Amino acid sequence: MLDTVKPRSQPQGVQANRLADEFAETLRLAVPMMLTQLGQIAMMTTDLALIGRLGEDAVAAAALAHTVYFVSFTFGLGLVVAVSPLAAQAFGAGDVKRLRHALRAGLWVALLISLPMMASPLYGEQILLALGQAPHSASLAQHYLNGLAWGIAPALGFVALRSMMSAVNRPLAPLWITLAAIPANAALVYVLIHGLFGLPELGLLGAGVATTLVNAGTFAAAITIVGLRKPFADYRPLAHLWRIDWPLMRELVMIGAPISLSLLMEYGLFSSAALLMGLISTTALAAHQIALQVTAVLFMVPLGIGMAATVRVGHAFGSGDPLAVKRAGLVAAVLGIALVSALTIAIVLGRYALGRLFFGSGESSAATVELTAMLLLVGATFFIADGLQTIMGGALRGINDTRMTLVFAAIGYWCIAFPIAWVLAFHAGLGAVGVWIGLSIGTFIYAGLLILRFRMLARKLGG
Repeated sequence: MLDTVKPRSQPQGVQANRLADEFAETLRLAVPMMLTQLGQIAMMTTDLALIGRLGEDAVAAAALAHTVYFVSFTFGLGLVVAVSPLAAQAFGAGDVKRLRHALRAGLWVALLISLPMMASPLYGEQILLALGQAPHSASLAQHYLNGLAWGIAPALGFVALRSMMSAVNRPLAPLWITLAAIPANAALVYVLIHGLFGLPELGLLGAGVATTLVNAGTFAAAITIVGLRKPFADYRPLAHLWRIDWPLMRELVMIGAPISLSLLMEYGLFSSAALLMGLISTTALAAHQIALQVTAVLFMVPLGIGMAATVRVGHAFGSGDPLAVKRAGLVAAVLGIALVSALTIAIVLGRYALGRLFFGSGESSAATVELTAMLLLVGATFFIADGLQTIMGGALRGINDTRMTLVFAAIGYWCIAFPIAWVLAFHAGLGAVGVWIGLSIGTFIYAGLLILRFRMLARKLGG
């Protein structure tokens, strides 16, 4: 329920200063968050590079394993991400008790939801066989999943802890933990895959076990810092950790469940887009995967800004300042458009170089490089739209508005993007380019709906 608060008029000079301050504060939060997310991608990339030494079958099995794993993990992730707006609002209101309870609720949700979530990875082989995958690939994927499954709880716990840290304007600690985890992860994966120092050679199982150990290590480091280091320790975040605040737990689930479902809709759309590419040609699928990988790296910039927007909007909402709510959302959107536009121009200018980086410059790969470059050119509009949707989605989380985001995701992704992609690819003869045009159109509409929703709620807050 949104409370209406009457705004007070302010001189233009004061407003300009506050806008400048908001830009600075948003950047101060967003940059470490971006780098933390890039660190997570770096670990995944390192895993795949080391697994690649086991052969193509191992890489294919790892890809299948990640598909099964991330469907489960994404659902839990949305629930735990709800710690961020609740903790930010409590911080903005100066309510230390609620801040502490928000973290506690997130840690309990991370533990409780991880238990049923582990069922999917532990039965991954049966799931993959039911989906028509080759028995050998499914069996190899299960080896990897047997190691990965046990790391779900600590991974979600780390997300809850870093959300609390960011909510109190201290996003650097999770970044340092992640940076330390990158080389540790690479070393553990290599040692356990190949069985060095007298350890058994575990192959794909070793890669999964290494990831679980790193997840446990990052969680242990984060909870130690939160419990013992200032300023976190001043909030006594781990006091009475065994007590569950059931009303706040329900609130967290009510906010987080729509986030989970929205993320799953997005994940499902891009998985379906890959299937469409597979129906077009092998070249289309390969070009799509590389263009999507470039998008994933670029996406970390607006994702970091969106996470910062949740915190900044949450602070303003918690303190009952409707002008600051509107200002935080506006600044995040403008900052996101500026940064993503600059990166998009760089990608468009370097699109052929990016294609050759992955596929080489030989004649045999010329067609794939050309299609990759074309998809990146078409994707220029998609990059900006995708950035806007994640930033405005983050701003809406700051005021606990996630249900309409789910409705808009269903409209943008599945009522618009997928049907247009299908029609343009197979009935208009545009092939892979048609798929990306469909993704761009649907994502733009989704982003537009989120912007309108935020503006409407910001006006409502101001009376």
